[in-house]
Amino acid sequence: MGFTVESLETPALTKAQLAELLFEQIGLNKRESKDMIDAFFDLISGSLVEGKDVKISGFGNFQIRTKAPRPGRNPRTGETIPIKARRVVTFHASHKLKEQIQGQGSGDAA
Repeated sequence: MGFTVESLETPALTKAQLAELLFEQIGLNKRESKDMIDAFFDLISGSLVEGKDVKISGFGNFQIRTKAPRPGRNPRTGETIPIKARRVVTFHASHKLKEQIQGQGSGDAA
């Protein structure tokens, strides 16, 4: 079953639009659709907060990376400012997703 997003009014896909697609194409009621989307993203963010990687087959991997402290510079004044150590989320698209994106942008897709 394929989901269509051609009717999107904005170029970004939102949680509300995902819930609407579940309602229209799967048949869940609107409340169940919203709850399912919220639970999905709560599970992903909770895992990342705990330091666990999230791997979604055919889509990609979300990983937590710890960045070391480093010196920074105020571009306006040139003053050196210390940047604290922090954790950041990185996303690496799967090979399959990269191929799909390249297929859409190349003009060769049917």
